Amino acid sequence: MTLYEVLRRASLFLQENGREPQLAELLMMDCLQVTRTHLLTMMRESVPGDVRKQFWQGIQAHADTGVPLEHLTGKASFYGREFRVNGHTLIPRPETEELVEKVVQTASGGPLTIVDIGTGSGVIAITLALELPQATVYATDISREAILTARENAEMLGAGVTFLHGDGIAPLLDEGIRPDILVSNPPYIAETARPMLADTVKDFDPEVALFAGNDGLDAYRKMIADLPHVMNRPGHVFFEIGDEQGPAVASLLQQAIPDSNSTIHQDINKKNRITHTTIPGQ
Repeated sequence: MTLYEVLRRASLFLQENGREPQLAELLMMDCLQVTRTHLLTMMRESVPGDVRKQFWQGIQAHADTGVPLEHLTGKASFYGREFRVNGHTLIPRPETEELVEKVVQTASGGPLTIVDIGTGSGVIAITLALELPQATVYATDISREAILTARENAEMLGAGVTFLHGDGIAPLLDEGIRPDILVSNPPYIAETARPMLADTVKDFDPEVALFAGNDGLDAYRKMIADLPHVMNRPGHVFFEIGDEQGPAVASLLQQAIPDSNSTIHQDINKKNRITHTTIPGQ
């Protein structure tokens, strides 16, 4: 069978099973280790047997279980770089790139300390360390397995990040670290929303990175309660949020730091996605 025939058959199979047919092309690019441009020039060529076997195993697994492409390939793209991902880490979303962009735009030219809470595969912390070489970057996570993955990514990409194992802001309190900028994409999905999630998400992303109590705000409550004890002044706090959580998160921040000011930013899809809180100087 030619590459064109294999891809056409796989795309139709995915469509018949209620999956996105475009995954076939993306998976084949990984199996052949080629770009899409190169792939298009190969359509009349035959597919080696070992590649065809690997490809169809992935197609079948995705059709049967919804296993994401990123788990089939073991990697994900973020901010123009490739990161390793696995079942211990959240698959990075495009919206989180917008969170990183807000931090980059806000960071001043001088030395500063940035902390990423709940780093997962390390995409936020590593990207910020590479984009802002003047910054000292720390990252925390409650999962030891996630920390191991993040360290591998930092080493692979040559990023200077100090990773700390622990729950939320606790490692900062333990180590006496005071950030100028704190950023986090915490779990923010309400337990009540679990049945509505696609199997590609709820069955493969780690629960600890998805769910945060009955209203999805538990992680924010925990972090925000500790903010007054760790933040430098002046300072900035950036959170990724669920599209309906902006007012509630802003209210929690106002209660914890009365002289702070929070702004809610929309993502490219016009959904509320980021809170940026400025903390004035003493």
